[in-house]
Amino acid sequence: MFAASISPDDLTNSGIDHRTIVKTNLTTGRTAKVLLFSDDLTLASETIIDYYSLRFQIEFNFRDAKQYWGLEDFMNVKETQVGNAANFSLFMVTFSQILSTKMEGVKKGSILDLKTIFRARKYRLRIINSLGKNAEDFLIDDSIFQAAEIGRIHAKVA
Repeated sequence: MFAASISPDDLTNSGIDHRTIVKTNLTTGRTAKVLLFSDDLTLASETIIDYYSLRFQIEFNFRDAKQYWGLEDFMNVKETQVGNAANFSLFMVTFSQILSTKMEGVKKGSILDLKTIFRARKYRLRIINSLGKNAEDFLIDDSIFQAAEIGRIHAKVA
């Protein structure tokens, strides 16, 4: 747990808009100064802290869009096509995050676990179809998905 308080420092008259937060660890009592910079002089310190914390989630979303959903790989040059590709990549990031929270046994936000589970389901259907059986007629319980655990990155959530 941390407590934060605002304290003046020697940068006050330097012409640089900033806020100094003194962060105190409530268990150890240690303190640290944190400088927050903003070009909006009307924002409260708490609002600036909220914006700083959102910044990292935005960066993680762009990383996932580039790494898993092709944001980095599309070859479009027209404005509409670029917009569509970027929007699709970011939509897929959001969709996969929502899907991972809905699926039992998948760590929230784990795109690798989602890929493993859906790949296992795809392989299962292909194997059943290659045996000449109809997948809908073939009764399978969820124990087949234990094979998907082999490729899983994160441990199954209990």
